[in-house]
Amino acid sequence: MDGTGSGRIVQGAMTALVTPFCKGLVDWSRLESLIERQIGGGIDWLVPCGTTGETPTLSKAECRRLVETVAAQSNGRCGIMVGTGSNNTATAVSLTKDAADAGAHAALVVAPYYNRPTQEGLFRHFAAIAERVDIPIVLYNVPPRTGVHIGNGVVIRLCERFPHVVAIKHATGNLDGVTELMRDCDIKVISGDDALNWPLMAVGAVGTISVVSNLCPSLVKSQTVAALEGDHSAAAKHHRTVSDLATALGRIGPNPLPIKTAMAIVGLLEEEFRLPLCPLDAEAHSRIESLLERHGFVDAVPV
Repeated sequence: MDGTGSGRIVQGAMTALVTPFCKGLVDWSRLESLIERQIGGGIDWLVPCGTTGETPTLSKAECRRLVETVAAQSNGRCGIMVGTGSNNTATAVSLTKDAADAGAHAALVVAPYYNRPTQEGLFRHFAAIAERVDIPIVLYNVPPRTGVHIGNGVVIRLCERFPHVVAIKHATGNLDGVTELMRDCDIKVISGDDALNWPLMAVGAVGTISVVSNLCPSLVKSQTVAALEGDHSAAAKHHRTVSDLATALGRIGPNPLPIKTAMAIVGLLEEEFRLPLCPLDAEAHSRIESLLERHGFVDAVPV
């Protein structure tokens, strides 16, 4: 494969889509509205069933319907990359197959969490998935959440053996090893940290899987286009806003609590989570409201 899923190149502005709830259930009509808003903002790929989508609290049936809803509502207007990772390899294989059957163009597969496998264990885990599915696979390296780092050696081995391992979402919080990886391996790097979108794209990343774009998709799209086209003035301008939003929200609480709270404040969804996540306190609310006011999002939140 050449990095495409149903002819779609894995690059550009991508949104790690939140899951809206209402009275304990997935709010399907609200989800459809969010999908339309994202596409209207120019987003290239939607990424449901990830951390931002509170996937650990979703049932398998809900995940399946989420993917089917995104596929049906988007109707070919954007790519669909589904989070299918697990710390159980057999489960990850099953989830990836299910996502492909439900309409996914690519799979985002996080490193196994909690059990902290060795580098050889990581290679065998991803290899087992790649051997059983043929849609493009995007590795997801996020050590702060998983407790394990996917080393460059593992990525290189996977790319040499499986042409459909096409990209890696880089969410380590720094740029360490990225230049070396792109020098030694023909894999696409995607930013997984909004505060580092522009720096990563400046050294060769091909886009971002963004959390902030749930709130302001057109802003992240503009940032991505400017960065990829080498318009440094525009990229720097957008970076200041995106980075400020991402950094400030990240200091308030764990994802997706701050972004969903911000979206609730501007009327995009209900402020509802599933345990063990719960609403933020009044002080956190006030800080988010101040942040939104500073960027002019309260009265006229951008598409």
